[in-house]
Amino acid sequence: MPANSAPSLTSMDAARKLVSTLQTSGVRDVVICPGSRSAPLAYALAEAEAVGMMRLHVRIDERAAGFTALGLSLASGVPVPVLTTSGTAVGELLPAVMEANHAGVQLVVLSADRPIELHGTGANQTTSQFALFGTHVRASVNISVGIDPSKYAQRALHEASGSQFIAPGPVQINVAFRDPLIPADEDSLPDFGTNVSYPAVARETPSTIRWDVPVGVKIRQTVVVAGHGAGAEASEFAHALGLPLFAEPSSNARHGANVIAAYRTLITKHMNRIERVVLFGRPTLSRPVAKLLGNAAIKVALWNPTPASWFEKGKRTETLIDSATELSSFAGVGPSGWLEAWQTLDAQATKIIDHAIEASGELNGPLIAQTVWKRAVGNLVFGSSNVIRDADLCAVPGAAARSKVFANRGLAGIDGTVATATGIAQVRPGIKTTVLLGDVTFLHDVGSMLLGAGEPEPDLDVIVLNDRGGAIFSTLEHGAVEASGRYANTVERLFATPHDVRLGPLAAAYGWEYVAVGNLAELNHTLVAKASRRRLIEVVVTRNELRSLHQDIAQSVNSLDWPVAE
Repeated sequence: MPANSAPSLTSMDAARKLVSTLQTSGVRDVVICPGSRSAPLAYALAEAEAVGMMRLHVRIDERAAGFTALGLSLASGVPVPVLTTSGTAVGELLPAVMEANHAGVQLVVLSADRPIELHGTGANQTTSQFALFGTHVRASVNISVGIDPSKYAQRALHEASGSQFIAPGPVQINVAFRDPLIPADEDSLPDFGTNVSYPAVARETPSTIRWDVPVGVKIRQTVVVAGHGAGAEASEFAHALGLPLFAEPSSNARHGANVIAAYRTLITKHMNRIERVVLFGRPTLSRPVAKLLGNAAIKVALWNPTPASWFEKGKRTETLIDSATELSSFAGVGPSGWLEAWQTLDAQATKIIDHAIEASGELNGPLIAQTVWKRAVGNLVFGSSNVIRDADLCAVPGAAARSKVFANRGLAGIDGTVATATGIAQVRPGIKTTVLLGDVTFLHDVGSMLLGAGEPEPDLDVIVLNDRGGAIFSTLEHGAVEASGRYANTVERLFATPHDVRLGPLAAAYGWEYVAVGNLAELNHTLVAKASRRRLIEVVVTRNELRSLHQDIAQSVNSLDWPVAE
C-alpha cells in the first residue's frame, strides 16, 4: 500500500500529523528506541507527552521494546506503537510481531526509513524494510518523504483492530524522513508543569452472554476445555450446564466449583467416558488435552463468535459455533452424577499431587507454582516452558479469580517475558504484577530489566525458579534418551544448557531489590511483603528428580477408578 503523492510536508510536520492520528485512534502509550532517522517522530511524541496526550517508554534494545509494547497492548486492549530507526533496528521487532500475530495483539510498528533515492546505493542503515514482516502483520503502509501520513496510518490502525472476518493483530507503518530531522529553531517543548494527566485505561466489561439450558436439551457426557484466553465465558458456560471444566491457568477461567484442577492427569484413563468436548480459547499446554481433542470418537465444538488469530479456517477439525443456544444444544447437560464423579476424582488426584510435591520437604517447581498461584493478586504472568505447566498441574482453583493471568502463548516462545510483564505492569502502576518464570527464560530477556530513565517504578516481582538450566526437556522424550546414557551428556549440554549465573549481582547492576528464597515459609513471607521497588526473587531448586516426580504422580493418579458404580 505505497503512498507516493507529491511531497509537501517537512519531516517534523509529517511526524506531528502521524502522532495526532495515533492519538485520535486511541493510542496512549508508545515505546521509543533511540535513533536519528526516527527523530522527527521522537520529538513529536515528546510534544504529545508534554501536554498529556501520551506516555512514552524508552528502551535501548528494540527486541525488549517490541515485547514491552506487546505487554502494554495486552493489558490495555488498545494499539501500542513501538518506534525504531531504520536498518537492523526494525528486524529486532520480528519476534514480538510474530507473537502479536498469533496472539491477536494490536502491536504497531513505527519504522523510520531513509528517502527512496538512498535505497540501493549503499547508504548507511538503509535496507528494504517495508513489508519486512510479511504475513505476520495485518497491513503494511509505506509513506514517502513529505506525504501527509494521516489517512495511511488510519488505514493501518483500522486493520490492527480487526474486522468481522479478521482477528486483531500487528501492523507496520513505515515512514521515510529527509533532513532536517530536528524541530525548527522557533519550536520548543510545551510546558504544562506537573498538571499533566494521562488518559484512563478502559476497564474490562463483563460477559453479557446468557448461557440458558434449551428446552428438551439432551443428556450427554460432555466436558468443557478452557484454553489460553478463554475468559470468564468458559466458567460461566460450564456452571450453567453443570459440566466439568478443564481450565489452563492462562484461560482466566480456572475458578469456580466446576473446575477439575488435576484434569490433565485424569484424562488419559477416563477419556473413553467423554462423549463431547466444548472448547473455549486455545489449548497449548498438555499432550493429554491434544489427544482428547484429536480423538475421532469424541465430537468437539469450538466457541468461535469472533475471528481467531491462532488458526486458519478449515485447518481445525472442531465444529465452529458462534451461537450461544447452538453451543448449549451441542453440549447438553451431564447425566446425574457426571460432574460429581469428576469432582471426586479431582479431590483424590489433588491429594496425590499435593503429597508428591510436599513429600521431600524441599522446594520444587510445582510447589512453587502452586504457592505463587495462591498468593498472587493483581496481574500474574507466567513464562513459557515448565512453570506454566507446573501451575496447570497443581494450581488450586478459587471461588473467584484472584488475579488476571497473562502468558505469551501465541507462539509460546521464552523470549520477551520480562519485557512483556513490564509493559503489563506499566498500564496500571498501582496494581501488583507477579511474574513466575524459569532461569533460562529469565536470562534470555535479562536486558529488559533496564527501565527508561525517569519512568515510574512499576509494582513488579519477578520470581526466577532457578534450576541451573532448562528442566522441561527432562519431562519430554529427551529425558528418556538422557536416562539411557546412550548419548552421554548430550541432552544436558545441548538441551538443558546449564549455567552458573549469579542473579544477586545482576539484580544490583540493574537497581532491583534481590531476595533469595530457601524454603516455603520464606517464599510465602516474601510474596506478601511490601516492596519499595522492583524485586528479583530467586528460588534455587534442583531438576534431578523432576522426571521421576511426574512419573510417580501419573502412575498414582492412573490407579484411581471411576467413583460411580457402573
